Amino acid sequence: MRSPGQSQLRKNRRSLPDHVYHVTATTMARMPAFTGSAAFAAARSFHEVPTCSDARLIAWVLMPDHAHWLVQLGANAGLDDVVTRLKSGSARRANEVRGLRGRVWAPGYYEHCLRSESELLDTARYICANPVRAGITASVRDYPFWNTIYL
Repeated sequence: MRSPGQSQLRKNRRSLPDHVYHVTATTMARMPAFTGSAAFAAARSFHEVPTCSDARLIAWVLMPDHAHWLVQLGANAGLDDVVTRLKSGSARRANEVRGLRGRVWAPGYYEHCLRSESELLDTARYICANPVRAGITASVRDYPFWNTIYL
């Protein structure tokens, strides 16, 4: 079932090879699906080669009820395909660990195409600092569900 704003998320969406996108996706009803071993399993799925096709994850953070990905598209897969792979792979792994079935992620996602190189580092920092801003941890170093190529 789609929410009323779902179609608005797709208007004017383009998927440009080699461009970098900041993507945010939420869980169904913002339920905290990614905690404990389910979060570890889901986070591992982000590094599996088939998950992203030829796209590259520049930075990501997995929160209990949402995720942020900074992804640079390659030539072979569009943004919708990459996000579908990220969401389905992480949901499958989390459900396996929890012994559950069914949807984990809400339909759709928000995206923003970065327009300049200067936005890259700022956006990566924003993504990785999400657990600190949410009050989950005092330091991102203490939060296990994030990564960036800028380490």
